Amino acid sequence: MNVLSRLRRARKALISAGAAVTLAAGLQSGISTPSQAATSLPCDIYAAGGTPCVAAHSTTRALYASYNGSLYQVRRSSDNATRNIGVLSAGGYADAASQDSFCSGTTCLITIIYDQSGRGNNLTQAPGGGAAGGPDNLAVATAAPTMINGHKAYGVYVAAGTGYRNDHTSGIATGDQPEGMYAVFDGTHYNGGCCFDYGNAETSNNDTGNGHMEAIYFGNIKVWGYGTGNGPWVMADLENGLFSGVNAGYNANDPTVSHRYLTAIVKGGANLWSIRAGNAQSGGLSTYYSGKRPNVSGYNPMHKEGAIILGIGGDNSKGSAGTFYEGVMTSGYPTDATENAVQASIVAGGYATTSGGGSGGTLTPGSSVSLRATTSGYTDRYVRHYNDQAITSVITSSSSDLDKNDATWIVHSGLASSSCVSFESKNYPGDYLRHQNFQVYRQHNDGSSLFAADATFCPQTGKSGQGTSLASYNYPDRFLRHYNNTVYVASNGGSHDFDSSSSWTDDVSWAVGQPWV
Repeated sequence: MNVLSRLRRARKALISAGAAVTLAAGLQSGISTPSQAATSLPCDIYAAGGTPCVAAHSTTRALYASYNGSLYQVRRSSDNATRNIGVLSAGGYADAASQDSFCSGTTCLITIIYDQSGRGNNLTQAPGGGAAGGPDNLAVATAAPTMINGHKAYGVYVAAGTGYRNDHTSGIATGDQPEGMYAVFDGTHYNGGCCFDYGNAETSNNDTGNGHMEAIYFGNIKVWGYGTGNGPWVMADLENGLFSGVNAGYNANDPTVSHRYLTAIVKGGANLWSIRAGNAQSGGLSTYYSGKRPNVSGYNPMHKEGAIILGIGGDNSKGSAGTFYEGVMTSGYPTDATENAVQASIVAGGYATTSGGGSGGTLTPGSSVSLRATTSGYTDRYVRHYNDQAITSVITSSSSDLDKNDATWIVHSGLASSSCVSFESKNYPGDYLRHQNFQVYRQHNDGSSLFAADATFCPQTGKSGQGTSLASYNYPDRFLRHYNNTVYVASNGGSHDFDSSSSWTDDVSWAVGQPWV
């Protein structure tokens, strides 16, 4: 492409983005304006507002209207081969089918999240730091399925111990320089560990003092700061403090938020910073704090170092959990109008949950189902409980009422995440399918967070190409599997007998059928 053509394309993108900023400003003032241009994506909008993206990460879609490169890279466990996953078209959505084809029959990990800004600020496996050794774990590539404008895509599922980082960046704010950042998270996937962050951190992987970080935090830890309710909260990790406002500790204006798809924003300049957030599926942004730096020494001026982290704290604290779909960092302090236009672009992107049904039926909360094996020779066997253990057993129309009840499960929104599901026993109300030491049992819900995590399973298209596979919420590379007629959560080729790779894809694929009762 010649220079003139590039300038024309850039001008077109900026005009579109400018229209989006004008739209947001008009909405704020009540002025009727034309609808947002379809070509306005977040980084086009930031550029039009004079605060261009210097890092842009997403595994679900392009963040520039002209972007036609790779979004991320996956590595499969069967042969350690890698593949870059790009977009279906310029400015479009992730080519999830390419990942599904490449990872069929094995497990894939996300090895690189590419920077779309052109500055090379890619995120890769985080090394060890002052708080914890490394390298950190990589996210399982299929653990956070989503839909975006009707297209299948995958987010970055961060379990405790997972983390990404870049200590050698270009253009990221340092010292007291102004910057902005947003991220789209799963607002139902969080914990009280430190620290699920996205943003600016130390380049040494160590805690180098107050004010050496500026990152978005999401979770419900209360050690340093918190807001109203029980959490989770959007806060700013500024190092040695998660801040919800001007004060250390409690700030009344930072509310609990739990949108399934959450837009979270932190921005900072000279003795000025802000927290904003909203529902990434509808509506606008709310401002939870905008004002002076915290009234604690060390944060004015700031001492930012310019590394980028995802899923961890600046010193590699990695006890956190969360899911990331997209996010950017900017040069300069964005206006509220610019961010409002970015929020409109995110909403227009069309994030939505998957149905989780596969080809064998749907898992709709409130419905009753039976789960049938699809492995050849075992297709008359269903998951049922027997003496508190989960097994597979032959169930037919002539089976006893007791056997049919034992093989019937009530579907609920996941106890640990509403994007997943939990299975309650039909004839033992309050008892759920739950894994313990990788074997699956029927146990009574004790209300603990561990039980909730163990009893939550995340549906995916069946690994064999039929039915539905059910990933363990807290061990996302392990799936509900029958092995010698006992039910486990099993990995493909792990250290246990029930992890055997033989017929694994068939054994973890279930037909979701009509309930026996």
